[in-house]
Amino acid sequence: NDQYSKQKLQADLETLRSYYTNWGYLEFQADSTQVSITPDKEQIYITINITEGPKYSVGDVRLAGELLLPEPELTRLILVKPGDVYSREKLTQSAKALSDRLGSDGYAFANVNAVPEIDREKRTASFTFFIDPGRRVYIRKINISGDAKTRDEVIRRELRQLEGAWYDATRIERSKVRITRLNFFDDVNVETPAVPGSPDQVDLDVTVTEKATGNLLAGVGYSSADGLVLSGSVSQNNVFGTGNALTAAVNTSRINRTVAVTYSEPYWTADGIARTIEVYDKSVNSSSLPIAQYSSRTFGGAVGFGVPVTETDSVILALRYEHTNLSLVDSSPPIYVDFVTKFGSSTNSYILSTGWARDTRDSILFPTRALLQSALVEWGLPVGDLSYYKANYLIQWFTPLPANIVWMLRGDVGYGGGLGNKPLPFFKAYYAGGVGSVRGYDTASLGPQDSQGNTIGGRRKIIGNAELFFPLPGAKANDQSVRLSVFTDAGQIYDNGSQPQLESFRFSAGAGLAWNSPVGPLKFSYGYPLNKKIGDRVQHFQFQVGTVF
Repeated sequence: NDQYSKQKLQADLETLRSYYTNWGYLEFQADSTQVSITPDKEQIYITINITEGPKYSVGDVRLAGELLLPEPELTRLILVKPGDVYSREKLTQSAKALSDRLGSDGYAFANVNAVPEIDREKRTASFTFFIDPGRRVYIRKINISGDAKTRDEVIRRELRQLEGAWYDATRIERSKVRITRLNFFDDVNVETPAVPGSPDQVDLDVTVTEKATGNLLAGVGYSSADGLVLSGSVSQNNVFGTGNALTAAVNTSRINRTVAVTYSEPYWTADGIARTIEVYDKSVNSSSLPIAQYSSRTFGGAVGFGVPVTETDSVILALRYEHTNLSLVDSSPPIYVDFVTKFGSSTNSYILSTGWARDTRDSILFPTRALLQSALVEWGLPVGDLSYYKANYLIQWFTPLPANIVWMLRGDVGYGGGLGNKPLPFFKAYYAGGVGSVRGYDTASLGPQDSQGNTIGGRRKIIGNAELFFPLPGAKANDQSVRLSVFTDAGQIYDNGSQPQLESFRFSAGAGLAWNSPVGPLKFSYGYPLNKKIGDRVQHFQFQVGTVF
């Protein structure tokens, strides 16, 4: 039912040509196209005459020209190998990789051409990559424009390319990624125009388009776990253009109530040490969850630091104080009652957290190519009432696939216990099930249970997720505010003496929708448990709307 368009037809012919030439048909031709209309003038017939030609494989691959770098290093960048089926896409990618590598050494105008030698009898095509590096250039000046609100220094401190240094394509691309990840701008454009009269100089022009970074939100949401959610927040992610963030938020539901104020300084020091200060009041009422019943109220404050070690690695150090008041009910399990009897209903905790994180995401909101890792250890220091430890490791891997599809793999493991003959506090235990862990099972329903069938949490957590994200059909090419997905999840919670066995894991599969809506992130998922056992609580449809934290 699509309308005829000459431009669309030409684009389709190019898509067809790309498909054939990526599968070895080097001499593919679209000989002619005929467009005819039906007598009733309601429909159009399109006939495309093509010549596939023979299928070619790659013969020899050589390098020629001015090789400024060792030949083995350049050869490793070439994706087409002798014996492979010919692919125009891989040939183009190889030429670009060689050009980019020279660009990292200052050769901004390097030219790489792949010249074929066709043997029609053997049906092979050999290629010689001719390299012309051109003149080596350096950056004369860095110009920033469009930053009406954001201070110039906020952008410049993200730049990895320096004025007066040799042109480095890798550093320039990394600079663009870092500026984009600030999330202060709708668009970031980087250009390197030549300096008139100076063949060995270019300027670096960074043009940004500011977007609103302050939010005043008051909303009503609903989640399958928390029920009705009332939320309100005042936040500014770029306070007075400094790049610092300040947030005051309230989030309340039938399970959780949080009041928090957070202030973050990504450049607390000039060399990039970040600092975050937070004070909060959190309440939990577990009566609506399938876990053993209790309620708690925690007043706390924390200060944390992030120390950059490399471009993508940082070390985390934080100190937190928490005052927690616990309330039990008649049906609370003995393990809860024993804890309150031994430590009292009111506890003071001093918590030290330290860890390491690596973040190579190309985007914070919608990553397409990245590896995100973090290892964090949390200690309840013996100077407080609670002495325990929790060690957590999280890894997420994103890779792009054709048709704007992104494949994500995620692993999340945790191990905790008490120190100094003290137990792990039950309200610090691990839980799983629901959005963020194993979808299709009720929130916090997996793991050890008491005599009444209520979940009591555990000391060990193992979660794995695999998900394919793809754009909403009909959406614009660059619009990733709404994404569909299909997923499979696996995981379980274990306690003392329980050795993880494959048959004890819970598996699920399903489909989801994620929308970065004006009132906050929204997630829908429909999960189907693949190995439901007796006593498991199932919740196929799960969603969250307007979550602030």
